[in-house]
Amino acid sequence: MSHTVEIKTEVRDPTAVAAACRRLQLPPPVAGVTRLFAESVSGLAVQLPGWRYPVVCQPLSGDIKYDNYQGRWGNARELEKFLQAYAVEKALLEARKQGHSVHEQALADGSIKLTIQVAGATA
Repeated sequence: MSHTVEIKTEVRDPTAVAAACRRLQLPPPVAGVTRLFAESVSGLAVQLPGWRYPVVCQPLSGDIKYDNYQGRWGNARELEKFLQAYAVEKALLEARKQGHSVHEQALADGSIKLTIQVAGATA
């Protein structure tokens, strides 16, 4: 029997988008209307390495719009790196907002382990 899992990442926090760009040493996101190949979209444009067109994060809907022409105009791995960085930065922001401390560890497989110490909790 097959088990299929679908995960939809929603990119809704402009502060975390900017932090993800800093983490990956990308140019800061640019707010406004961006022309992709076939359409114009509004949101926060993030230029990924090697991509012809930026990805555009739309915080109100959580959607990301992009045109990489099935990998010919941009390697999907760069988008995966950005989404991972966004998720880490968003988790860090939320944990710190609640007064928790966070330890971050890069793992050999490229994933990132976050350990959040809840304020006032004992181990």
